[in-house]
Amino acid sequence: MIEKIQQIRSKALKCSAEIQRYDSVYVVSHIDADGLTSAGIIGKALERAGIDHSIHFVKQLDEVEIEAIANQNPELAIFTDLGSGMIESLNSHGINSVISDHHQPRGELEHHLNPHLFGFNGSYELSGSGMTYMLANALGDNRDLADLAIVGAIGDLQHLKRGHLTGINRYILEEGAKEGSLSYEKDIMLFGKQTRPVFKLLQFASDPYLPGLTGNEDACIGFLHDLGIRFSGDERWRRWIDLEQNDKQKVVSALVQYCLRSGLPPYKIERLIGEVYLLMKEKEGTEMRDASEYSTLLNATARYGHADIGLAVCMGDRGKAYESARQLLSEHRQNLVNGLMFVKENGITELNNLQYFDAGSNIMETIVGIIAGMSTSIAGNRSLPIIAFADSKDGVKVSARGTQDLIRKGLNLSEAMAVTTAEIGGAGGGHDIAAGATIPFNVKEEFLQKLDSVIGEQLRKK
Repeated sequence: MIEKIQQIRSKALKCSAEIQRYDSVYVVSHIDADGLTSAGIIGKALERAGIDHSIHFVKQLDEVEIEAIANQNPELAIFTDLGSGMIESLNSHGINSVISDHHQPRGELEHHLNPHLFGFNGSYELSGSGMTYMLANALGDNRDLADLAIVGAIGDLQHLKRGHLTGINRYILEEGAKEGSLSYEKDIMLFGKQTRPVFKLLQFASDPYLPGLTGNEDACIGFLHDLGIRFSGDERWRRWIDLEQNDKQKVVSALVQYCLRSGLPPYKIERLIGEVYLLMKEKEGTEMRDASEYSTLLNATARYGHADIGLAVCMGDRGKAYESARQLLSEHRQNLVNGLMFVKENGITELNNLQYFDAGSNIMETIVGIIAGMSTSIAGNRSLPIIAFADSKDGVKVSARGTQDLIRKGLNLSEAMAVTTAEIGGAGGGHDIAAGATIPFNVKEEFLQKLDSVIGEQLRKK
């Protein structure tokens, strides 16, 4: 591994030398948490290196966006958390590029940093922000930005395959821990440990879904009450971080017993406990203290057209931008609940090798992928990949999500999306476990049939 890290560092130094040839660069990044942290990392690094820059966010790097970038005629464009799948188009438009990405590469480019090129898997061994962190450290000593790289990796769910970060993500984590900006420990994996009352952790649990507790506030309060988990002295519910260690152990033990009685399979129950990541320079009890909550806060900004707010938070704004982000987070949570209710009420349709739902204009295209990933906890079939459609101004947005079990059986959604869109029009790609595409409005049925066939072939080959 050390040898491969040295290879990445060597390539990053070449990319850094290319960047330093220019007085001004144009950064293009993705609008999810990994993209925002990538932009924050490269923004900080360029600022410290004295290189003038502007940052532009895109939902998807397609031909329309590439043409718009070409029309800007930048001296140099740096692509973070995207670009690897569109190298041929970037080259054909004559865009002088440096790419720092982790999605599956297509085409060749001299200044291209991608874990797949060094034998690592970009789905779980290194995120876009992690690769951009390697680039930032070639531009100068930016090891204090390791915490942002970990937030991006957690936002990209890179820890879920093994229950903890692995590969180069692990190396970055250890570097951040040495610097004092990060710490990690085993804890309950339910979301909201820093900010939510304890019963809310149970009420909104989705992975694993807790039958009889998830979605039922009264049942969650009753569950904790029976365990003797009480209010704090001032009649407010305590948060997870407020509980004593023996109370935490009591809750976890009771949850395991509850899940066993409810018939949950062991692999789901195991997901209750895992490694959690804390940002030690951030205030305890805020969303930024916990990498999972921080990444969700960021997702709530750019996905609603406010990437500037998310970027400002990444760059250190803990005043106005942070308050705006918290307001957007509140709205984001409500939209996720509404989206899940839509799926539950309208159902999921099964084909031979996939399942799908069509949200039309009922769910925003920027969050339909998140809802697709959550929806198999409340409906659908976990033994099939799920495909979600949502209307967008450029066509139909397609989001696809799989599971680690399906990946082991041969599923590669990035490949399946790329092959299918090449046949029917549109553009698609991503990771083996999560991918996206935009297709024309009139080819949805044809797309589904072809995608079903391609996925079937993948699963039969293994």
